[in-house]
Amino acid sequence: MTISISMSSASLPVCTRMLTNLSHILAKAEQFVEAKKIDPTALTTDRLAPDMFTFTRQVLIACDAVKNGMARLSGVEAPKFDDNETTLAQLQERIQKTLAFVATVPAAALDGTEDKEITFPAGPGKTRTLSGQDYLTGWMLPNMYFHITTAYAILRHNGVEVGKVDYLMGAQG
Repeated sequence: MTISISMSSASLPVCTRMLTNLSHILAKAEQFVEAKKIDPTALTTDRLAPDMFTFTRQVLIACDAVKNGMARLSGVEAPKFDDNETTLAQLQERIQKTLAFVATVPAAALDGTEDKEITFPAGPGKTRTLSGQDYLTGWMLPNMYFHITTAYAILRHNGVEVGKVDYLMGAQG
């Protein structure tokens, strides 16, 4: 038995919840920096491996995955962000701007896009084309999860007291 769900229900609440949880995790990082009296750049510029993006870039890419993905699927213009955030507070603002954009994407513009061809950048000088459903479930959401998970892991690695409940439920946990 196959159960189908709409493109909007598979994307809007999921992205909203995960970005809200990311914001919660960042709030814990802000509290950690304050309590430990450390330079916040110890977190924002850290990475798990030398060839990986920094914490800051992980947050920016997670936001962009959602913002650009929603725009591509719905046909709505994505807002342009400067990618000049360097502080935890600025990263919080970036998440909030992304959430505000997601809130404007009409469910009706997403529903019915399962077979819509989505062509998108897939690395330097490369593009891919997928159906809307494959793009959402096989590219956009996994990309968002990957970068939020990596941001979480960087903070956890640095001693920020975040756990699985913070990742999955944010402030609701």
